[in-house]
Amino acid sequence: MSTAPPPTRSLSLGLAFCLALIAAASMLYYHQALFIPRAREVQQSKGLANGYSFGNDFYQIWLTSRELLQTRQNPYSAEMTRAIQTGLYGRPLDPTRPSDPIDQRAFPYPAFVDLLFLPAAAIPFPIVRILACCALGALTIASVLLWLRVLNWSLNWKWTTLVLLLTLSSYPALEGLYAAQIGLLVSFLLAASVLALQRSRFVLSGTLLALTAMKPQVTILAVLYLLIWNFRSPRATRRFYTGFFGTLAVLVGAATIVLPHWISSWVHTILAYRHYTPPPLVAQTLTSWLGPSLAGFATFLLSVGSIAIALALAWKNRTAPAQSFSFLLTLTVLLSITAFVILPGLAIYDHLILIPGILLLFRHRKLLQEAGPIPRLTGFIGALILFWPWMAAFALLCLLPILSTSVLRSTAVLSLPIRTAASLPFAVLALLILIWRAIARKTAAPA
Repeated sequence: MSTAPPPTRSLSLGLAFCLALIAAASMLYYHQALFIPRAREVQQSKGLANGYSFGNDFYQIWLTSRELLQTRQNPYSAEMTRAIQTGLYGRPLDPTRPSDPIDQRAFPYPAFVDLLFLPAAAIPFPIVRILACCALGALTIASVLLWLRVLNWSLNWKWTTLVLLLTLSSYPALEGLYAAQIGLLVSFLLAASVLALQRSRFVLSGTLLALTAMKPQVTILAVLYLLIWNFRSPRATRRFYTGFFGTLAVLVGAATIVLPHWISSWVHTILAYRHYTPPPLVAQTLTSWLGPSLAGFATFLLSVGSIAIALALAWKNRTAPAQSFSFLLTLTVLLSITAFVILPGLAIYDHLILIPGILLLFRHRKLLQEAGPIPRLTGFIGALILFWPWMAAFALLCLLPILSTSVLRSTAVLSLPIRTAASLPFAVLALLILIWRAIARKTAAPA
């Protein structure tokens, strides 16, 4: 005989679900009806609005894959870069025009990415971008479900639907889906790899992890941890390494057969890429606080220190069971550090790697409430940073009838819902550290 849920619990769930629907609708309207059209207007004023906007990130892969298939064109060549610029902006970028974007939109991926997506090259891009958006949306849903399994968190279907609704309507997800960013695919592959690892399917785990090398900067710290972690068992190490290094060898080898000198070309492109893309969030934050004269040295120290702490943490927990809190906390801390130390500042769509950390925090939120006033206050600030985009989008929509067009189109007002996007990785890391300390104190306390 089943027991009905308490009325108060059903009421709170129903209210949360209604609020989530309103928040998701508000954020979707803001992104598609206000933010994107305004961005297109700005580009049009610079003579750059005649190319592809929807699916712009995947366009680089589609075009270079097609040219590689048809003419063996080097995806890193200057000619290919100009072709990408023409497809995205309607014309090649002119470095003598101050209004042109600094980002040259050169092909930034390893050459084997083109080989993996060769089937897409045979389909017209207007169709490909729709298919890619739908596929990436499905993979984002799957990522959340996989992370819930990794955390061994069994939510009922209503709460799961609420989490999925907020994830898909989050600013990083909307940006990634609109651009058809393969970073969403990489996030899915990482989640699937970790779940396979927990279930002792080591070859599959290593294979999936190797495929995340499509965007190595997103998973580099997590990969290092999992490689160190698998030293704990010779049998597991052998099988995991077979999947990881075997798959990587196939990918690199196949790309080298097609393009013998692609590695040097890719490295050159990445080094140049760092000069015209925004620096990581840690550099942007310190520059705004300390000014450009002191920010460089401070950024170097903080970045090196963060990565050193990350590696020390990975080594300390190299023998932790894959289902343990120590393992999960280490992995989520490394992903948080990646988000603000390694990833470019504008790569907000890659912040979906914070999903496991956010879910872990919500699952253990009571630990913060019991840890004292400072952790509770920090938790409240973190929740405010997380939910601010939806709240600001809803408030903006409510104010639409009374806001003038000039005020609405201003950067100060239109950017309100995305003001906390850069703060989220710092907040997640701070709360994970507080959770860690709370558990350590609880474990060390005498019975």
